[in-house]
Amino acid sequence: MTELSGGPSLPQERRVVTTIPGPKSQELLARKTAAVAGGVGSVLPVFTVRAGGGVIEDVDGNSLIDFGSGIAVTSVGSSAEAVVRRASAQLADFTHTCFMVTPYEGYVEVCEELARLTPGDHAKKSALFNSGAEAVENAVKVARAYTKRKAVVVFDHGYHGRTNLTMALTAKNMPYKQGFGPFAPEVYRVPVAYPYRWLTGPENCAQEAAAQVIDTINKQIGAENVAAIVIEPILGEGGFIEPAKGFLPKIVEFAKDNGIVFVADEIQSGFCRTGQWFACEDEGIVPDLITTAKGIAGGLPLAAVTGRAEIMDAAHAGGLGGTYGGNPVACAAALGAIETMRELDLNAKAKRIEEVMKGRLGAMQEKYDIIGDVRGRGAMIAVELVKSGTKDPNPEATAALAKACHSAGLVVLTCGTYGNVLRFLPPLVIGEDLLNEGLDIIESAFGEL
Repeated sequence: MTELSGGPSLPQERRVVTTIPGPKSQELLARKTAAVAGGVGSVLPVFTVRAGGGVIEDVDGNSLIDFGSGIAVTSVGSSAEAVVRRASAQLADFTHTCFMVTPYEGYVEVCEELARLTPGDHAKKSALFNSGAEAVENAVKVARAYTKRKAVVVFDHGYHGRTNLTMALTAKNMPYKQGFGPFAPEVYRVPVAYPYRWLTGPENCAQEAAAQVIDTINKQIGAENVAAIVIEPILGEGGFIEPAKGFLPKIVEFAKDNGIVFVADEIQSGFCRTGQWFACEDEGIVPDLITTAKGIAGGLPLAAVTGRAEIMDAAHAGGLGGTYGGNPVACAAALGAIETMRELDLNAKAKRIEEVMKGRLGAMQEKYDIIGDVRGRGAMIAVELVKSGTKDPNPEATAALAKACHSAGLVVLTCGTYGNVLRFLPPLVIGEDLLNEGLDIIESAFGEL
């Protein structure tokens, strides 16, 4: 096999040899501006030529530390050996037949793995798709087919995608919804247990938030009309919000008591990202349906809905699918990614990343009072920035910090309903030296504010 130019063979070092973005990236950015729709933005317009482990190399020869993983996609590292090996072999055999025309084993193997890995020992089935939004949309379809109900309940600060239905499910207007309506009907939003911002304090958050959710559903919607409750066990785009302990079990119990399908959206939090295969395992939650994407296939487009067999079978034959859903090359990549996660014990690596990051960020919080909260699990960690002496969101400082990190050769992302959260999603295979060097850059950026 030809030696890879990127992937695990890429030197694991930060190297800044030009301004960022450099001259070649700036030339390509001009071409992008001329040829690519303006609505398709880029967080950091350095043009990548290679990536692997914990670094991204650009066209100018800069090597940047990666704290983004393509938004939690390359958890096993870009061009991981098993992903490339399996996907390359599949590419040589056939690239596509459409599973709905002539099926193939890889699709079935991925569904079998999902049945083994997802929470619960009940009989499970899966359907494969292309993107997280598509998975969420199909989970709603399945829940409606099963319950014969229409209403869908979602939560403040939630993000579920950019299709028409998933825009309706998503809480944040800008940039996801602005100007794109009207949106799908029968979607209802309720509070989420956000400990840092709960008015009566984090100690009351779980109980009070759950009571508000249940009261709102009963009074404003009618539990008997609700097909599905959809929630991210750790809310991603909304700010890496970890709902107060006890909140999710109460919602699951309410759903079960009322015949409502509970859907865990694990698109960003799944596949070892939080130190467990799935974030909902933290409180022993067994969802009726679970949606996955991002980290599932090491960078190739694949998504899934997995759930109780009797629920998944509610849709009529031909009601689920899509031309590219469960593409054979993406399925092969997913099997390679799962192989890597097992062999390298990436759950343990995610827990170690949490230990290092929370230790360093906690020390920064004591030093800099604009750090209002440090939160998250595994390699899904965030800091919420506020104005000194308050809990008022500080998006200006967040943007300035991200810019300083980018200039120093560290890829970081922002998020949050208020635009005031720095989120960190390093590849689970990142070396501890690079992890600490990235944290050094972050600390230096705080010191220069």
